[in-house]
Amino acid sequence: MSRIGKNPIVLPAGVEVSVAEQITVKGPLGTLKAAAHPAVKVSVEGQNIQVSKVEGAENAGAMWGTMRANLANMVNGVSKGFERKLQLVGVGYRAQAQGDVLNLSLGFSHPVAHKMPAGVKVECPTQTEILIKGADKQQVGQVAAEVRAYRKPEPYKGKGVRYSDEVVVIKETKKK
Repeated sequence: MSRIGKNPIVLPAGVEVSVAEQITVKGPLGTLKAAAHPAVKVSVEGQNIQVSKVEGAENAGAMWGTMRANLANMVNGVSKGFERKLQLVGVGYRAQAQGDVLNLSLGFSHPVAHKMPAGVKVECPTQTEILIKGADKQQVGQVAAEVRAYRKPEPYKGKGVRYSDEVVVIKETKKK
């Protein structure tokens, strides 16, 4: 069984954590909040966050490591941030960021406009690259998955929206 929950989370400079009914993490890139699980006790000792199990609580072992990983992601998010890079592959596939709206041209008869939620920013360095940034790791990944879902990479030509590190295995076409 993993013992990741034993490791303390070291707070970088400029990050503040307050523990009450909700755990609040403040940093230069924003503020994130999470509900404290009743099977886990979170304490701040100097520049470290320590997560420990509550004895006799159900699922304490499972939630111990999960809560520690989520808190580490929150601390990392408000200090450095998270980003997800997408690529458009296909003739005429283009992306353009206008404020908090991502305009996509994906071969449909209509353009696709995807509104970004609060806390997530989008950039388009080129017409075929999309960079999604934010402090909340789960939210950045969810927005990237929603944008990818408009046109997933197809297996015969590889056209579509894909993650920059995604490998699309191209199938061989049917022979007579």
